[in-house]
Amino acid sequence: MSNIPRLLSAHRGLLIGGSLLLWLAAGFSTSALAGDYSDREAAKAVILAAQEAGVDPVWAQGLVDSAARQQSILDAIARPAEKTKAWHEYRNIFLTDRRIREGVSFWSTHTETLDTVAIRTGVPAELIVAIIGVETYYGRITGSYRVVDALATLAFDYPRRSAFFTGELEQFLVLAWESGKDPLALKGSYAGAMGYGQFMPSSYRAYARAYEGEDAPDIWDNPADAIASVAHYLKAHGWRSGGTVVADGIPDDPDPALFDSGLKPTKTVAALALEGLGAAAPLDPAEMATPLRLEEEDGMRYWLGLHNFYVITRYNHSAMYAMAVWDLSQAIVAARPAS
Repeated sequence: MSNIPRLLSAHRGLLIGGSLLLWLAAGFSTSALAGDYSDREAAKAVILAAQEAGVDPVWAQGLVDSAARQQSILDAIARPAEKTKAWHEYRNIFLTDRRIREGVSFWSTHTETLDTVAIRTGVPAELIVAIIGVETYYGRITGSYRVVDALATLAFDYPRRSAFFTGELEQFLVLAWESGKDPLALKGSYAGAMGYGQFMPSSYRAYARAYEGEDAPDIWDNPADAIASVAHYLKAHGWRSGGTVVADGIPDDPDPALFDSGLKPTKTVAALALEGLGAAAPLDPAEMATPLRLEEEDGMRYWLGLHNFYVITRYNHSAMYAMAVWDLSQAIVAARPAS
């Protein structure tokens, strides 16, 4: 993408005048200088990595110093809904009359943008709408944590995924420096995901796209950029236009171990049928599929997830997430008024 760093030249010019002017120009308050992480070796490594990517180290040091440890973030990441709820409970969070109704409204408001992006990328409008609906209730609930706090807390105080979040913190420093966004004003989820589509900093830098023009994509306040970015993410991960997403499965005493092979399709539809999970609808026997088994209120239900289902899981590595997105997309289509 082509980014135009709106404040970059201002940052660089004020370096000569000292760090205080730099902080004031960047929008940082001097009260933010005393943080929890300034003396940690891991924090110094993050600043060095950002410097190697072109970020001024004084600016980066001040931003990391401003980060505050948030215990509520650590509590939240320890209990994600996908890990604590059965499928039917998880589904009921997202498949509500209100979320479906507001999805129809969001589609109606942004019809021209969605149609254009769908043509450009091959990703259907209803899927883009559903992802934004699941992620942020169509931009209404985008997160209340400062992104720098979320990423620093998880990078430095959550050892289980420290490496991942350390990388995201580095990417956030580069993102904020290049785009000119006020890094202390950017808010997101407890995991540091941002904007309508909840992009992590690395995903923003790799996949976010402006709907038009060459400015840095604004996924926070510009729905058109958010729509373009979600679609491009799916396209870049291999979305096949017109491809099947998921099909009902017919179980014939399948081996339970069949469902422990992960999300990526590794067996053909024909092979899965021989192992006890057939398809209710006609499918290409040679197509690769993932066997799925999720708990409904009255027992287990079975599906075959095809290539495009796997692509949705690249957005969030959860079969329940991908199924919720797909079900919401179909419910929104069904609820739209006939044209």
